[in-house]
Amino acid sequence: QVTELVLDNCRSSNGEIEGLNDSFKELQFLSMANVELTSLAKLPTLSKLRKLELSDNVISGGLEVLAERCPNLTYLNLSGNKIKDLGTVEALQNLKNLKSLDLFNCEITNLEDYRDSIFELLQQITYLDGFDQEDNEAPDSEDDDDEGDEDDDDDENEAGPPGEYEEEDDEDDGASDLGEGEEEEEVGLSYLMKEEIQDEEDDDDYVEGGDEEEEGKCSRME
Repeated sequence: QVTELVLDNCRSSNGEIEGLNDSFKELQFLSMANVELTSLAKLPTLSKLRKLELSDNVISGGLEVLAERCPNLTYLNLSGNKIKDLGTVEALQNLKNLKSLDLFNCEITNLEDYRDSIFELLQQITYLDGFDQEDNEAPDSEDDDDEGDEDDDDDENEAGPPGEYEEEDDEDDGASDLGEGEEEEEVGLSYLMKEEIQDEEDDDDYVEGGDEEEEGKCSRME
């Protein structure tokens, strides 16, 4: 289930790394920098591999095996190897998904019109040695994430200034408050009127009750 494997500074034996085999079927990132690798002949089949770091080795050819064993590569770093001519790099034409290639510090970089020649030879790639044909630097994956966040922020801003909605809400609130106030006033008036009526009835009862008591007292005295 391993998806990333870093074997930098290990020592290869007879062109292979002990333990690295076809069982790593889920591997997407493999780094074998500075392992004294002379050839890719014994590279296992890694069909899901997308990024391969092979910098600072002594590879001089045999790149055709990459298309056969790692057909989905999008990033390949061969900087600091013994690659000298375009014929060696031509084998990478079969890596149809390859977007970024690094040949920094290889002898091939000393060729006249090196960059133009590589871009013409490998038309599927976007970045060579970290830059595209217009000399724009390749973005890091973290930068891509940040840009995505900024786009989200822009979308929120484009949805419309929040002030407009707030004003509309305020107007609606004002209208509803006014309606409620009128209702409260009507209820208050009727309530007060009922109170006055009730008070009058209570007063009458009180007076009548008082008369009855007076009559009772008179009858007892007689």
